[in-house]
Amino acid sequence: MTADKARHRKVGLWIATALVVGNMVGSGVFLLPASLAPFGGVSILGWLFTSAGAMAVALLLAGLARRIPRAGGPYAYTREGLGGLPAFLVAWGYWISIWSGNAAISIAFVGYSATFFPSLAQDPALGAGAALAAIWLLTGVNALGVREAGIVQLWTTILKLLPLVAMGTLGLLWLDPHHFVPFNASGGSSFGAITATATLTLWAFLGLESATIPADSVRDPGRTIPRATVLGTGLAALVYILATVGVMGIVPSGELARSTAPFADAATRIWGGWAGGFIALGAAISAFGALNGWILLQGQMPLAVARDGLFPGVFGKVSQRGTPVAGLVVSSVLATALIGLNFSATLVDQFTFIILLATLSTLIPYIFSSLADLALLVRERRVGPAGLRADPALPSPAPPSDRQIDRTGTGAEPAMLAADGRPAFTGPWKTRALLAVAALLYSLWAVVGAGREAVFWGFLLLLAGVPVYAWQVRKTRTGGSGPTIPEQRESWPPPRPQGQRLPRDPGEGGAGHGS
Repeated sequence: MTADKARHRKVGLWIATALVVGNMVGSGVFLLPASLAPFGGVSILGWLFTSAGAMAVALLLAGLARRIPRAGGPYAYTREGLGGLPAFLVAWGYWISIWSGNAAISIAFVGYSATFFPSLAQDPALGAGAALAAIWLLTGVNALGVREAGIVQLWTTILKLLPLVAMGTLGLLWLDPHHFVPFNASGGSSFGAITATATLTLWAFLGLESATIPADSVRDPGRTIPRATVLGTGLAALVYILATVGVMGIVPSGELARSTAPFADAATRIWGGWAGGFIALGAAISAFGALNGWILLQGQMPLAVARDGLFPGVFGKVSQRGTPVAGLVVSSVLATALIGLNFSATLVDQFTFIILLATLSTLIPYIFSSLADLALLVRERRVGPAGLRADPALPSPAPPSDRQIDRTGTGAEPAMLAADGRPAFTGPWKTRALLAVAALLYSLWAVVGAGREAVFWGFLLLLAGVPVYAWQVRKTRTGGSGPTIPEQRESWPPPRPQGQRLPRDPGEGGAGHGS
């Protein structure tokens, strides 16, 4: 594939944003108003708190993506800041959470489709078959290429947002303010109610990191990915809050708390019976679109890790269209096995168990990315202001040829390099530190909110990856498959362009770092 064709097949801002929004806005949001109803209007403050925490994580990831626009997203950032083992654990847990979560999303898709085809819910084998058909259909779409999968993601995101936006805009015309009285209906303190509702809503923002993972398939990743991450998170937060206000303002809280389809009930009250079917269709499309986006990531994450020698080499193979077909297929086979092992259970039981299995692993990348940014900030401060070695001989500001290198070869915003050749993280260090700490605290709070059982299963999943890491390191050191030895691999500096020199420690007698 020529360079021009490869660039043409990469995705831009809108598809990257659709990946973020589409992966966050799954099927669960259609049930949230019923879960929030017992708390009353104070739940809106819970949404605002969660949105602020999610935006802190989004801004953190946006900054990291701008400075390290490498495939793998949180994995790449953790590797750069904390080293091989923490990065592997991020990728290992995240990959497992993806394919196990895909099994849950496909089950949710079947559940909403049962509105139109009741036999899907009545016959477990038929329901499992429909879930598997959705997984493999979208695996085929993703095997065609990231751009093809991105087009599907863009359209399904637009379609899934229609009922939510309709409820959050037109639905406000039917809003009854009395439904928000009392403002705190929980019977407890406002602080306790806000904490409880924020715990319920934080899951709606999982997936905000989605655009950072397929960085190699994004045009101008150093600019596109940060914009898509922040824009997607902000758009999802706005839709969530407006839609929740709309539903709560239409359906009385007592009735809403007992509802199994709150959006459909609200739509039926104001537009008639046909509107309930419209909402159910939107929920099914929402689950289908989320499944497509997460299947894309189930191939892209192990691809990035395999290229570093930390995953088996089969995950690093790509087709002529540049897609990790083997990784997609292996992941979908595992999701298929998980559905098959549980197909005798009810759809609800399957969904609950699988989500429990995957919960912690989706939060770990946020924690490690925050710690990685703090570690990189400390490194920067040690080598001098703005990440450059404090050297009187170095002009201030240094010439671009000495400070900047386009490390991606795609025209992305160049990195600032420290004297050791690693990326210098420019910007007000206090602001960056506060943002990283805020994202870290929010992520830790989210882990606590996950509950003991989810943390227990997630911890076991991470421990199960340690032997795999040890095997891959040993295999690479003894000359097996894998491009590099993880501990010795230097992702920075990038290959030096002909005739270009990096700043060098005046005390070094030989060539600069990386020669």
